[in-house]
Amino acid sequence: MERITETLSIACADEIPDIALLRQTSREKVLHLHFASEAERYREEFGLVLKAQLDEFVVGMHSADPVIRIARLISLEEINRHQDFFEHCAKEYRKLATELIFALAEQLNVEMAENNPLVTFAPFKCNRKRKGKMGKWQYCFHGFHCTFENKKTEQNIEVPLAYGFAFGDLDPYFFSGFIKSTPAWQPLPVAIYDDYHDGSRIIQQLLALGKLQKIPSPIPQYTGVAAVDRSNVDIANFRSTLESRLHRCKLRWLLKHVKNSQRSER
Repeated sequence: MERITETLSIACADEIPDIALLRQTSREKVLHLHFASEAERYREEFGLVLKAQLDEFVVGMHSADPVIRIARLISLEEINRHQDFFEHCAKEYRKLATELIFALAEQLNVEMAENNPLVTFAPFKCNRKRKGKMGKWQYCFHGFHCTFENKKTEQNIEVPLAYGFAFGDLDPYFFSGFIKSTPAWQPLPVAIYDDYHDGSRIIQQLLALGKLQKIPSPIPQYTGVAAVDRSNVDIANFRSTLESRLHRCKLRWLLKHVKNSQRSER
């Protein structure tokens, strides 16, 4: 989703627009206030005023650029109106993340440590299996996540590894990317233009509405956020399936090892 950029040139203090006028900027537009050299001394002070008063906007200033960037964020009213949709997205995020990471553990022939899957997958970050293919998905370990991208649909999801078997932690940027890349949800019922800031407002409001909850991590001073309703994810089933498959793999390996030993003895 692309926005229209509109530039307003400011050459003197009298040309600085009224804040009430700026509040009328639509979500479909990004407003650039370009300060000429003779008016640049007003830019920083005015920018700080805008940040304090435009609470439903993101206001950006860069030291090397004589511009103030203003963009309206998704409103609380829009989030409230579509709260069921966003809750559904959060639940589907956890469901898909859980399915993918257990399938990858099976492919890599590892048993995940329940208290810290990050430890289980740490060795793969430093070898050729850091990235690879799993069916229709490409995966890559990085930081505290494993990213998956569907090669056909281009759907992408970042699976968190820092919360035990709770794989539904929602990072604002990653959550927005997941929503926008899921074909079944297009077109979206409400636009997400700024992946991080819109995503952050969505998550914070869903927390306030009781749709999300904070989740603990074995990493000190680290807390995540995930959907409250866990009815669509059966961790026990995923775990038992993975363990039984790994057990069968070990049995096959032992049988093969015994047969090879018997042949060598002959």
